[in-house]
Amino acid sequence: MKVTELVAEFARPIVEAHGCELWDVEYVREGSDYFLRLYLDKEGGVNIDDCEAVSRAVDPILDEKDPIPGSYHFEVCSAGLERVLKRPPDFQRFLGSPITVKLYRPRNGLKEIPCVLKAYDQGKLTVEAGKETITFEKSEVAQVRLRVEF
Repeated sequence: MKVTELVAEFARPIVEAHGCELWDVEYVREGSDYFLRLYLDKEGGVNIDDCEAVSRAVDPILDEKDPIPGSYHFEVCSAGLERVLKRPPDFQRFLGSPITVKLYRPRNGLKEIPCVLKAYDQGKLTVEAGKETITFEKSEVAQVRLRVEF
């Protein structure tokens, strides 16, 4: 089992007990340091108190279970308004929402396409960009992120 899956398994009930949803778990290297991040979501938005409470509750369990050899920084954050969509339920939840699709290779000269999420089916992404409907294969898409419009 991957570190992120293991951490998600024991962190999820703690996060939910604090009235939040575990949006994602990320374990990444940035420069010479490693970071373990929990991303939270909550109806009405996550605040600093939510992040602090979850951090204080999860931290001792990380020490006890020790899922990561070596040192790392532990952070608890809000998933944010422009969060990354990764799993099928993420896409289903945000059908009809404005998104930005980042591609591995440009299409019509663009690597980032602002659009609206219309459908998601087994990795295929259908969007509306202007008056055009476009379907992307999973292999074309580097990242999908919610887009906030003002």
